Amino acid sequence: MFQATTEDRNMDTEKAREVIVGFIREKVREANAEGAVLGISGGVDSALAAYLSAEALGKDKVLGIHLPELNLTSAEDVLDATEVAHRLDIDFRAIDISGMLTAYLENIPDGDKATPHAKGNLKARIRMSVLYYHANMLNRIVIGTGNKTELLLGYFTKHGDGGVDILPLGDLYKTDVWELAASMRVPEAIINKAPSAGLWSGQTDEKDLGITYKEVDRFLSLLLEGETNEVARNTVGITGEQADSVMRRIKTNAHKLRTPHIADLGHLR
Repeated sequence: MFQATTEDRNMDTEKAREVIVGFIREKVREANAEGAVLGISGGVDSALAAYLSAEALGKDKVLGIHLPELNLTSAEDVLDATEVAHRLDIDFRAIDISGMLTAYLENIPDGDKATPHAKGNLKARIRMSVLYYHANMLNRIVIGTGNKTELLLGYFTKHGDGGVDILPLGDLYKTDVWELAASMRVPEAIINKAPSAGLWSGQTDEKDLGITYKEVDRFLSLLLEGETNEVARNTVGITGEQADSVMRRIKTNAHKLRTPHIADLGHLR
């Protein structure tokens, strides 16, 4: 069970809630949109984003879409996603992406040789396309569910779950997400679930990262405060290998947070 310690309680959850709700409301207004669409996976990030969106816009202006894959997405995730939508009383649709994934792989040359990484990213991009289809049909924006930890590490799929219009949780570390979700009474079963992108069997975030979210959040926050890698590593109590892995992710995935580079031809004019 997630329990915030004294060290974790650095955030005014009520103020954070107020700021994010206002942010969602303002961005929808600026876009002259009629509401929002978001994916609800059954995890804590999407649940919190749904709670905040419903508060900001009203239940009638939020569409939650669960995008499971037959024989991979757990029944627990399906039930938890449905429970979130039921509690918020928002419009909800469950769309199995298995047929779409199969169609891609059957029509892409050598699709039968797809690696787990390539296939996982393809799933994320299919889900993004489905969300934007509904957003376009309804004149709504797509709300992303990525948090600050994922953004700093580049732990998301470019043009997949990273393909969104706004990121309300983008300045919340994962541990902040747990804390704010608890304050908003997101179901405990969802908060306490092992975080997973659900892209392949047995996948969990912390197994992929090789470090717990509590450790990586503390390490990242110390780096952003100006501490050296060595001081941050020793303060948190992680190994040099873990710290190096985090730093490699930050460097390798930095491109995901930037717009595409453009060749500068200004000197030719």
